[in-house]
Amino acid sequence: CSSLAGIMLLEVFLVLGAVIIYFLFSKKKEETLPFKEGWWGKGEKKKKKKDTTIRPFKVETTEEELSDLFRRLDQARFTEPLENSCFHYGTNLVYLRKVVSYWKNQFNWKKQVEVLNKYPQFKTKIQGVCKKKKKNHVKPPHLPEGQSAKQKKKKNGWPGSFYEFYKIIPQKKKKKSHGLSDEHVFEVICPSIPGYGFSEAPHKKDFNSVSAASVFYELMLRLGFNEFYAQGGDWGWLICTNLAQIAPNHMKGLHLNLASVTNMGFIHLLSILLGRYLPGLFGFQDEDIRRMFPFLKKGLYRILLESGYAHIQATKPDTVGKKKKKKNSSSEYLVCSFYNLWAYLFRKFNLDDLLTNIMIYWVSGCIVSSMRFYKENLQKGIGKQKHERLTVKVPTGIASFPNELIHTPQAWAQKKYTNIVSFHFMPRGGHFAALEEPELLAEDILQFVGKVEKEQLWRKK
Repeated sequence: CSSLAGIMLLEVFLVLGAVIIYFLFSKKKEETLPFKEGWWGKGEKKKKKKDTTIRPFKVETTEEELSDLFRRLDQARFTEPLENSCFHYGTNLVYLRKVVSYWKNQFNWKKQVEVLNKYPQFKTKIQGVCKKKKKNHVKPPHLPEGQSAKQKKKKNGWPGSFYEFYKIIPQKKKKKSHGLSDEHVFEVICPSIPGYGFSEAPHKKDFNSVSAASVFYELMLRLGFNEFYAQGGDWGWLICTNLAQIAPNHMKGLHLNLASVTNMGFIHLLSILLGRYLPGLFGFQDEDIRRMFPFLKKGLYRILLESGYAHIQATKPDTVGKKKKKKNSSSEYLVCSFYNLWAYLFRKFNLDDLLTNIMIYWVSGCIVSSMRFYKENLQKGIGKQKHERLTVKVPTGIASFPNELIHTPQAWAQKKYTNIVSFHFMPRGGHFAALEEPELLAEDILQFVGKVEKEQLWRKK
């Protein structure tokens, strides 16, 4: 009897031991994305003291630059559009003539340069590239005694620039109109991706979103910010997501106006097939159904229709960015890249704003280097990189705009961003939200930060 009890006791210990071992070793290890220490400057990295100086910078222009541009615009050759084609074949050439005429005869670039220099700007060298860092470092002029500012880094994508955020920065000062108190004070940093407006392009291959996130993380630390918020759309979505994966303990919150999921699983695919008929089963809301289905039309076909630029830039960016004929120039290509905006121009956009953005690319000569970012991020395929498999645990807010290229429901985003504390269907607006709907985007950012700060959510991640 005693031997039987001993055997039973041994079995209990074995079972308990197996359970303990299972929970100890089966629990997924908390992973972060490794910081990518790269060298993107010319030649080999020299062994000398790192230059960490941050120098003032201003946008400047010359008569020679403008004369060269106007000469090219004068020599541009236009092909007549098909009758009644509107914008279905891309930029309507009749309308493009009007834009070019306005560009040459009415647009005041020198005045816009003054606008660009409205906020303090700086440059610094990180990992070998001198970020003529159009870094708009906007500090609040008067802080109450004992109060510190909340640092927010804002990131754009292609073919945007730091200028997208010029209309959203003043909105941060209208906190009370958004129902927030004076305790929410922001210090805004709008850096340019290396290879984009006024930021030196990488001189070596493989500078991708993780590289950019690592550079920006080093920048924030150099500026003395150990805790900060990050906000982004377009490529800014991916860079800020990677930043949250690299430095989750330094990021208080992540706000996105694009939240694409690149690592699709079986449930995602099943929800595409059955979500329209069984929305509750997949966590879809009515607005998700309206924006997503029929999926072939609103998902797959729309992507195929609108993403031709991305394919060529992800494969042969240097070819499309170069001057092909004597009378053509890359500036014409950049104008055409905005074709999805022209149709909404008079309703949503100011032509001076769009041409200012184009001029940033032109005068800084960054069109080719900006296109290369597509190849660096997509050449290995979608869903194959480590950052695509890792989740984001930082408190996350998502502003979902109805005219975004593709809709990502919260049920999908939740698989990637496991700590979504704010998800809102925005009433209007599209891909370039900061430029198109600055008040709406600012309001959503402010309410998100207010919630994170009030509940101290970053301490609970």
